[in-house]
Amino acid sequence: MSQTNNPQEAASSSAAAALSGASGPSVATAESRLEHFPNAFFAMVMGLAGFTLATERLEKSFGMEHSNSLYLLTFTGIVFAILLGIYLLKAIKYPAAISWEWHHPVRLCFFPAASIGLILMGTAFGPFSHALSFGFWAVGSALHLIGTLAVLSTWIGHRNFELMHLNPAWFIPVVGNILVPIAGSRLGYTEISWFFFAIGILFWVVLLTLVFNRLVFHNPLPERLLPTLMILIAPPAVGFVSFVTMTGGIDPFSRILYYTGVFFFLIILLQVPKLSRISFAMSWWAYSFPLAALTISTLLYAEKIQSGIHETIGYGLFALLVLVIIGLLIRTMKAVLGGEICQPE
Repeated sequence: MSQTNNPQEAASSSAAAALSGASGPSVATAESRLEHFPNAFFAMVMGLAGFTLATERLEKSFGMEHSNSLYLLTFTGIVFAILLGIYLLKAIKYPAAISWEWHHPVRLCFFPAASIGLILMGTAFGPFSHALSFGFWAVGSALHLIGTLAVLSTWIGHRNFELMHLNPAWFIPVVGNILVPIAGSRLGYTEISWFFFAIGILFWVVLLTLVFNRLVFHNPLPERLLPTLMILIAPPAVGFVSFVTMTGGIDPFSRILYYTGVFFFLIILLQVPKLSRISFAMSWWAYSFPLAALTISTLLYAEKIQSGIHETIGYGLFALLVLVIIGLLIRTMKAVLGGEICQPE
């Protein structure tokens, strides 16, 4: 077996393998697969909850009852409960594996994905139950603030990170903060919403600069991390929805946020030929939530400016989102049954 002599490439490949939860053809038992169950699985919840919220927005556009979105929300809750149960079992039986993930430069960023899932479900509960919406939102927001502080503290002064560790997955803690105001402002927590929005927007700008520096001037991302490029769409798209929800209208800043998300989507479209050749990994779920965020922001933009063109584009994005979610669910189930993931790195 050949080995690379480039330490940067080796470290980058290690980060990619950690994100995917797979490392090659090694065969693992059920017990060891539990030990190597990656926290990146919680990106599934983000994608499914985002799909639920996009369905709610589509139902609103057509003046329909929120029946289909309720089924999707129920399914999302079941998936979240299963994943959380598995991960808690892993934490009990293999605490050292949890510590290893916390000290990993890529998997560290996926710990806040669980609290983001709670925030998204709290937002999705809005049309159905005020109590459940507040409960999920409040718990998710509190946990996410704690997670954001913990991750940022780790970034700033507790360990050395190399430039090749930096990738768009580092946006995940930021996206969660920008999400909080969508439900928070509707629930009447205006100041808390602006607090989280300020955190998210500030660190989005900082991380965007760092990530582009890494993408332009340094080694390309490993193949398994290329799907995380899609995450570039999420902060401006979510930021647009949050800002419009808090202010109630469209202004120049909200337009900048929306069209920044559109521009990043166009950049990703140019990468489709390269992305289509990548073998399946859990990083594929990075396609789902950002696409859902762009769909929601486009339909909201169409509603606010009464644009038929944007509305049609929103419908097209929703159709694409449906295909992506179905494909990801099928491919993930195949990978789970075939033992392709949860392998030792």
